[in-house]
Amino acid sequence: MITAVDSSVLLAIFKGEPHVDRLIAQLEIFLSAGRLVICDVVAAEVGAFFDTHQEFASKLEALDIGYSPIEFKSAHHAGRIHREYRKRGGGRETMVPDFLIASHAANQADQLWASDRGYFRAYFRSLKVVVPGQT
Repeated sequence: MITAVDSSVLLAIFKGEPHVDRLIAQLEIFLSAGRLVICDVVAAEVGAFFDTHQEFASKLEALDIGYSPIEFKSAHHAGRIHREYRKRGGGRETMVPDFLIASHAANQADQLWASDRGYFRAYFRSLKVVVPGQT
């Protein structure tokens, strides 16, 4: 079982938000069932909060979270889904990076650990989205 991790989950853990204990417990459940990975977009979004690459890599290693680059197929899929979203009147607040994260999870993982932002389930119907605090 491969679980792709969204930026919102990692930022909550790294910032030590009030529910971090529940997130760590959930992380351990996912690790007992398989691997946790982040894609390029999550690495860029979360990595911006660390001064050095080594510091960020060390934090990911401590959590046993690996790196899984977005494949060309997944990137193309994200673009097509984003185009559909815009044609249906979707606003600019949901940008291509969000679709890249979801497409990476849909094509290269088994589930996405993220807050449900509505469009995940609407545009990535086959993607299992696990909300923080739920299993």
